[in-house]
Amino acid sequence: MSPSLVLGIDPGTAVTGYGVVAFDGRTATLVECGVIRTTAKDPLPQRLLEIHEGVEELIARHRPDTMAVESVFYAKNVRTTIVLGHARGVILLAAQKAALTIHEYPPAEIKKAITGTGAATKAQVQFMVARLLRLKTAPQPADAADGVAAALCACLTSSRAPLPALPAARRPLTTRLT
Repeated sequence: MSPSLVLGIDPGTAVTGYGVVAFDGRTATLVECGVIRTTAKDPLPQRLLEIHEGVEELIARHRPDTMAVESVFYAKNVRTTIVLGHARGVILLAAQKAALTIHEYPPAEIKKAITGTGAATKAQVQFMVARLLRLKTAPQPADAADGVAAALCACLTSSRAPLPALPAARRPLTTRLT
């Protein structure tokens, strides 16, 4: 069976993180990760176009089977939530145009799938992403690691089995990083 490819996206209007993970039903392998950056001085429609084109380019280059997107969280600032919704909209549009299967996960669900707790810190998520994928260091910047975490969440929840990167008894549920 050839591995399926999952494109994970951590939406943002300034920085959109992404990770492409190959998953064969048991083992996940990082293919690529990074960020799509926009310029804060540019008008929102221009930034949304850049995000959309960046995601379309990733889809064309990797031809993923699935896209996993972090769903909207409700920020204290309503404007932030609305603008994030615009970014998610152009990302979802790119996935729909490519006829990808789309999975949306709340941030706490992604954290729980990766670390065992929905209240994990960014550092704990980064640590576990590196461990699950057997990487020497976590993907950088943090937004890229969040995109990879979204992809891994789709892998973990689709298989309903833990990735075999660590024996279950040794997998830390909470990790303190200093």
